[in-house]
Amino acid sequence: MGEPGGQPSGDSCCNPMSMGYIKKMVEDKIPGIYVLSLKIGNNMIQDMQNSFFMNVNDQVSAVCGQLAADPRLRGGYNAMGFSQGAQFLRAVAQRCPSPPMLSLISIGGQHQGVYGFPRCPGESSHVCDWIRKMLDLGAYTQAVQEHLVQAEYWHDPLKEEEYRKNSVFLADINQERGVNETYKKNLMALKKFVMVKFLNDTMVDPPISEWFGFYKSGQAKETIPLQETSLYKEDRLGLQEMDKAGKLVFLGVAGDHLHVTEEWFDSTILPFLQ
Repeated sequence: MGEPGGQPSGDSCCNPMSMGYIKKMVEDKIPGIYVLSLKIGNNMIQDMQNSFFMNVNDQVSAVCGQLAADPRLRGGYNAMGFSQGAQFLRAVAQRCPSPPMLSLISIGGQHQGVYGFPRCPGESSHVCDWIRKMLDLGAYTQAVQEHLVQAEYWHDPLKEEEYRKNSVFLADINQERGVNETYKKNLMALKKFVMVKFLNDTMVDPPISEWFGFYKSGQAKETIPLQETSLYKEDRLGLQEMDKAGKLVFLGVAGDHLHVTEEWFDSTILPFLQ
């Protein structure tokens, strides 16, 4: 059983306390499991840069290529994505059904996007300041959309029309411009879609995006859960049907963004990989 993992922005695939650490932990706890840590680029530096600056659609295509080329994943695999890596892996599930993704485990993923960049991952605060400036200048301009990863899942509840029209990534995978039946069918093929929300998250705005909820349209104070969104009510992505079939799992964990203990991971997440 394969186990690809996607990483958050500013984290690279081989950083020992991050993806590499998780990979080793899973391998130690589930003997014989094959774990593939996805890397976008030829080395750690490229991988980290790409998490900020490589068009998400190109990243998703690259990952689909890596998965398809790996014979050990042919029978299907479980995918685990951390932070933005989770919504990117959901795009993989929706766009690339072969090899089949069996379960998707989203750890702090922002499935309705973000509206705010309160704290930045990694140490590169100058990069974060620059990103904020770009988002302020025009998150939905073509230049920013094409080259800034965080803009591609930027969801401004005060500019829903602009978001729907110009978001090159999130609006597409969330069926904002019409229903792509293939996306719906592919996502519904998952056995489980597990969403972990951090209950003290200071990095994701709004944190309810980690459970596929978001701000109520037209303002940025009141949030609504997935079940009250038009995406769910109109069932454009099959989430309502999946929910009724018991395929959606909503987990909450105390702590800030991506802060989990090994004990919690062992008892809560590992069973989904067995």
